[in-house]
Amino acid sequence: MTENRDLRRAAAGVLLTVGLALALAPAAQAAAPAPAAPAPAPLPAAELAGARGAVQDPAVLDKVGHFFARKGVPPTTQLTIGAAEEARAASAAAPRLSGDTVPVYVLDAGFVAGTPGAPVAKAEFTASKVVAADGQTASVWTVRQGGSWRVVNIASGGDESDYAAKAAAGGGGTAFREPQVNAWYALRDGRVLPLDDEARRSVGAGGVTLAAYQQLVHQRYGDKLPGSAYDRAGKGGGYQADATDAANAANATVSTAGAGAVLPAVTAAAALGATALAGAGAVLRRRTGVRRG
Repeated sequence: MTENRDLRRAAAGVLLTVGLALALAPAAQAAAPAPAAPAPAPLPAAELAGARGAVQDPAVLDKVGHFFARKGVPPTTQLTIGAAEEARAASAAAPRLSGDTVPVYVLDAGFVAGTPGAPVAKAEFTASKVVAADGQTASVWTVRQGGSWRVVNIASGGDESDYAAKAAAGGGGTAFREPQVNAWYALRDGRVLPLDDEARRSVGAGGVTLAAYQQLVHQRYGDKLPGSAYDRAGKGGGYQADATDAANAANATVSTAGAGAVLPAVTAAAALGATALAGAGAVLRRRTGVRRG
């Protein structure tokens, strides 16, 4: 499948994997009894409509048009084409929304810690797929800030919407992401099932029970949660700017990110030094080394 290019591939608080093996050491199994985790809380339809409305703003769609015209290259990087040619290409892109606006669920720190009642994942932001006239696709991210929905990121490709659709087509359930290993799963009938190659390497082709998955992620990240010695030592990191950096840092804490009436704000964009777009407040990015399963 086609590889997308990325400056960062997560919504908030990425940490890198400590081990990809499914087998768990007995000591790790005993350390964190699996909780009876509920399914992630759904986002109300009215909130999804509000998020979608923010993406449909003509100013936002104009920014997406420029994203397509620049092939995802940030405005700080000079292109070989001039401003007038870029403007014409942005208009010709004629960006339009495709499919539903979806909540994007990300592995929850409470679940990793074994907190009773913590869901396996929480909604971090919403994503809307936008398609250009030439077939390019982008995912526009929105979060609830200050009582309204705000666009915070534009990413090439449409993983967020695609994996939600893949989970629904495969028998239902909630699609969620373990960003630390770039794995997408479906939570269905008490099992965690793989949706991409990274997830299959993580939990096997047939998936695992929710209890087994909790033990697995506790083994990987349980000693790197916020407040841990690892975190206090300042080893917690953010997003890797390139997939080749991954081997250099098993260094980030599981996110407990932020506040917001419905979803936490995606604050990592500024931390990466990514370029904010005037007006829309969005961040342009590509995806790096994202393989599609």
